[in-house]
Amino acid sequence: MHVLVAGGAGFIGSHTVVQLKQAGHDVTVVDDFDNSKASAVARVEQLVGGHIPLHAFDLCDPDKTEALFAAERFDAVIHFAGHKAVGESVEKPLQYYRNNLDSTFSLLRAMATHGVHRLVFSSSATVYGDESPQPSQEDYRPLQSSNPYGWTKVMNEQIIGDVARATPGMRVALLRYFNPVGAHPSGTIGEDPQGIPNNLMPFISQVAVGRREKLTVFGDDYDTADGTCERDYIHVEDLAAGHLAALEHIAAMAEPVRAFNLGTGVPTSVLAMINAFRTATGVEIPYEVGPRRAGDLPVTYADPTRALHELGWRTTKSIEDMCADTWRWQSANPQGFPG
Repeated sequence: MHVLVAGGAGFIGSHTVVQLKQAGHDVTVVDDFDNSKASAVARVEQLVGGHIPLHAFDLCDPDKTEALFAAERFDAVIHFAGHKAVGESVEKPLQYYRNNLDSTFSLLRAMATHGVHRLVFSSSATVYGDESPQPSQEDYRPLQSSNPYGWTKVMNEQIIGDVARATPGMRVALLRYFNPVGAHPSGTIGEDPQGIPNNLMPFISQVAVGRREKLTVFGDDYDTADGTCERDYIHVEDLAAGHLAALEHIAAMAEPVRAFNLGTGVPTSVLAMINAFRTATGVEIPYEVGPRRAGDLPVTYADPTRALHELGWRTTKSIEDMCADTWRWQSANPQGFPG
């Protein structure tokens, strides 16, 4: 297939592009580099040994999006494009709603005009809100969120689902994932957050490489094994494989739209991740315990049964793999991607 990867220069997008190419698909990337760098695509080209067509524009521009679809013939779209920082979304809600919804509108219009009927959408476990029983299951209702970023995912799922059900032959996979970490095992590409990291693993790795003094653990008095929050961490290579599996299976789906959890099904605590990083790398991570962070739940993790049964997908990477690959990337690229 010829696949358009929207947001293909980002953390998950770049790893997915590598696996798409290795599986024999043709790939075109569109990205405005708002939270990524063009050098990431150059690194992907090194890994796959070939050119990746790259279009640098904002998908919120419907005219440019339409022009791309008019110039190229795509068989499918994987939609990663969107702002993703929870805290920033609370501070700048209008920016998040505009960007994350308008990019989807542009893509759906262009897909409809040009008869592209396969879509894999990058959703999030945030759509389960704060009340979902654990582990989270795809049929839980109502979908909800405690922040604008999460609401954009809920709204996008609703919009995409409505369009799919109204479009004969359209098939959509909504991929809800939990806590992506790790890096390509070569250390060539990895996670390069702009500014202060919002997530645990990049903060740990930046402390390890000396960019930050210490890690703050937000609370150690939760009702968990060691008192710290537990999350379902998934290696980005497993996550990329999940997108490939969804792309190659959705044409055979009986219904127009289907949601899938991508996770390990096993929660890991903050302290356990710190210890695993130290064991895998030999690097000590200084940390201090601070007060709880507003909105953090004690435990969230996935039930990935549906993805196994319907997509034939399961995770293969361990917590130790996640830590070792993260460190391989970060130690070789202490300041992230160049440029």
